[in-house]
Amino acid sequence: MLMIGLAGTGLAAVERSWLTAHGVSGVILFARNYTSREQLQALVESIREIAGEDFLIAVDHEGGPVQRFREGFTALPALASLGAAWDRAPGEAVQLAEEHAWLMASELRACGIDFSFAPVADLARGNAAIGRRAFHADPEVTAELVQAYMRGLHLGGTAAVLKHFPGHGSVQADTHVAMAVDPRPLELIRRDDLRPFAEAIMMRAEAVMMAHVVYPDVDGRPAGYSRRWIGEVLRGELGFKGIVFSDDISMAAAGEAGDVAARVGAHLDAGCDLVLACFPEVVPDAIAAVADRVCLSAERLAPLRGAVASTWAGLLDNPQRQRFIARVTALESLS
Repeated sequence: MLMIGLAGTGLAAVERSWLTAHGVSGVILFARNYTSREQLQALVESIREIAGEDFLIAVDHEGGPVQRFREGFTALPALASLGAAWDRAPGEAVQLAEEHAWLMASELRACGIDFSFAPVADLARGNAAIGRRAFHADPEVTAELVQAYMRGLHLGGTAAVLKHFPGHGSVQADTHVAMAVDPRPLELIRRDDLRPFAEAIMMRAEAVMMAHVVYPDVDGRPAGYSRRWIGEVLRGELGFKGIVFSDDISMAAAGEAGDVAARVGAHLDAGCDLVLACFPEVVPDAIAAVADRVCLSAERLAPLRGAVASTWAGLLDNPQRQRFIARVTALESLS
């Protein structure tokens, strides 16, 4: 039910108890949890020693402005660079999207990370929080690149997590710091913003993350708190059968529901499977909020676990990886 954040580069005593608490299914790592690949692998091993191999370990590692592990990892360009590549040569951009995703996924798997919260399927239409994290403004282009990115993730051994459903790119406000309202009619959202999600779901994306955005034409509550968005549109209309994540409950736009316990409960009651409690200070209240709820089964979470992975030494010995790095890192200068 919960994916929680940790404070530092090693496990504190209280965090060790969190890992085995009722309802905790995984951790999400951040830059504060990283100093080197060796330290990261030691942290991953210590988490698995306590929580077991079925426990999920994830990270936001999109490239560009959102790449939590820097030193020792390939510096991946923002996804917008792939959209710019599409404008020059669509076929080449599709191949580069696969290579970008494979690089990201294979490096994370070599360190024992199960998956990244990627790709961003939002449209690049000026949102303050999304910016260059999105591929393109055009729904058709975005859909093609999202699907290519998924293929690369799967080849690299990780699941795909589409975000932020039903689309965060067409509203201006940053939900990290403010409420966001998208007043457009459902038909317009369905025509544009939903298209990349719908096509990726047909390709069997493993997970979707909800947006903390209110779409009043559909529901007066943010999408992650909305049974209509999750149950009727995502599950019903689009036929999605995978895992539904909330966005971080500490974000300002999540405050509509009330305190930490209310936020956790509202997400789960709306149909979210896993709720992100990214900051350690909210974790105790989040754990208390799920004490009486039924945990997700290991089988339900299995599609999110990483595939068998190469070692880092194996990656370094892979000439294909060196070609991909050269091609992908050149994108930033071209865009």
